[in-house]
Amino acid sequence: MLAFWILAPIMVAAALGLLFARKAVHAALALAVVMISLAVLYAVQDAPFLFAVQIIVYTGAILMLFLFVLMLVGVDASDSIIETIRGQRIASILVGLTFAALLVLGVAQVSFGTVIGLGKANEGGNVPAVAKILFTRYVFAFEVTSALLITAALGAMVLAHRERLTPKPTQAALAAQRMRDYAATGKHPGPLPPPGVFARHNAVDTPALLPDGTAAPGSISRVLAARGTVKSAPEIAEEIKALTGEDSTVSGSAHTEGEG
Repeated sequence: MLAFWILAPIMVAAALGLLFARKAVHAALALAVVMISLAVLYAVQDAPFLFAVQIIVYTGAILMLFLFVLMLVGVDASDSIIETIRGQRIASILVGLTFAALLVLGVAQVSFGTVIGLGKANEGGNVPAVAKILFTRYVFAFEVTSALLITAALGAMVLAHRERLTPKPTQAALAAQRMRDYAATGKHPGPLPPPGVFARHNAVDTPALLPDGTAAPGSISRVLAARGTVKSAPEIAEEIKALTGEDSTVSGSAHTEGEG
């Protein structure tokens, strides 16, 4: 009971954060808190198999898959909120009411003692007991749940699919477009010059140089350009001459002293 009263407020707060979070990554992290807390409650209720499944499958696999998809693909805030499937709002309301009825029935069974005790349920081991009751008494519900998950996966694929309005550009079309841009605006048709083209090492502090000695804008980091720390050779020509003159004077005087 102590673990429940500690974890229950945390799970409720994380669930509210899941609902009201503005960023999808924050919502996924809140969902992770709910899943891990639920796994701990499974362990407290003497259900090690459900605890392991909750951690390995749901938290470790499915949720991490959500996070990877969000980080790689991203979520555009300008997505349209117009319903493209007719009747989905009514269907979601019906599914929500059905889920609420199942929760009420489950809580009522536990509250009025119609569920057998944990000792009898785990008789012979937790994993064999779960397998026996799952594939005998609740086999129909198990198969319906598996069909529901497959349907959800197919629905996600259908919703994420986007019809291409224009044909995919080929390599020849891209090359022709680069040449047209070069003829119209003077944009270089080749790739951007990487840093350190005329330097001894490839680093961000040695940008590519143009024929006049200035740094190519495409090889300069935007952060360094904003800070104004990039200086080209013509800008520091006077400093180079001054340093060269000082060095030659020092070396000449040293050479004279050696001769003397």
